[in-house]
Amino acid sequence: QVQLVESGGGLVQAGGSLRLSCAASGSIFSITTMGWFRQAPGKQRELVATITSGRSTDYADSVKGRFTISRDNAKNTVYLQMNSLKPEDTAVYYCAADANGGNWDYWGQGTQVTVSS
Repeated sequence: QVQLVESGGGLVQAGGSLRLSCAASGSIFSITTMGWFRQAPGKQRELVATITSGRSTDYADSVKGRFTISRDNAKNTVYLQMNSLKPEDTAVYYCAADANGGNWDYWGQGTQVTVSS
């Protein structure tokens, strides 16, 4: 089992920045890819960014150039640096882990990000 705990959400003005953290514990040796998702009210959950164990990254088109995903294996933590935030980035952000190759097996509880205009 893997436990994921997100932190770093909050209220920020448009154009501002936030950094989300996701601390992993438990059977972390099984984790390959980590990802950040978000879900806005009334919308489906969407994939925002992923990072593999080899540190290859991928981003949704809507956040490319503004968000950066990174991982610190020594701290078992994944980060999402969010710059130039827009009101449409407002959502609950979730951290997820893939431990079986191709499935998001573990999820955090989510952290709220609100961007005011």
